[in-house]
Amino acid sequence: MSVERTIAFVDLAGFTALTGVHGDEAAADLVDDFTQIATIAAGVGGAELVKTIGDAVMFAALTPEAGLDAVRRLFHATFEHEGFPEPRAGIHHGPVVERRGDYFGATVNLAARVASRAGSGQALVTATILDAITAADLDAVPLGPHQLRNVLDPVELWAIELCATHIDISVDPVCRMRLSCQAAVARVRHEGVEHRFCSLACVAAFAAAPDRYLSGVST
Repeated sequence: MSVERTIAFVDLAGFTALTGVHGDEAAADLVDDFTQIATIAAGVGGAELVKTIGDAVMFAALTPEAGLDAVRRLFHATFEHEGFPEPRAGIHHGPVVERRGDYFGATVNLAARVASRAGSGQALVTATILDAITAADLDAVPLGPHQLRNVLDPVELWAIELCATHIDISVDPVCRMRLSCQAAVARVRHEGVEHRFCSLACVAAFAAAPDRYLSGVST
């Protein structure tokens, strides 16, 4: 059965790096916590948590407004938990096929591709979500057309900021974990820039190959 839904994918930036440094048990615990937070955010925001895929969650909502609100609530809840990596998201609205509580089709695939382009702490949306952004009084920054994998035509994308930046919060460049300045166990200055770390394991990894962690965000 074909229906209209807003589909959102949200995952944790740097999760692979976090697993490598902190181990499988810590990563599994983090996913459990993330799933619990996502379930609450979806319910309050008027969406449904369709499924989890590794460190990613998939939301479906009847309207762009509800989908955007659920993602916004998840971002806020995640940012309030010190020790979480920053989330990233992709949101798109369109026709989907509903089967046994799951959703399929080009809309789902496009939302996933959009999420994969998002940076740490960033939510990207398509034109189908712009009216909801205006109604929520959020700013949208146009990023222009993007050629997404397995999508024939370029897709116009916009970036939105769902959480205000906290001045006293930094991001460990190795595991991408968010931590307050007071919670950092070490600080390392590299090429004139100070970086803060959540653990000595992250310090050691950074010292061994700083360019690996500063050349881009691990996913």
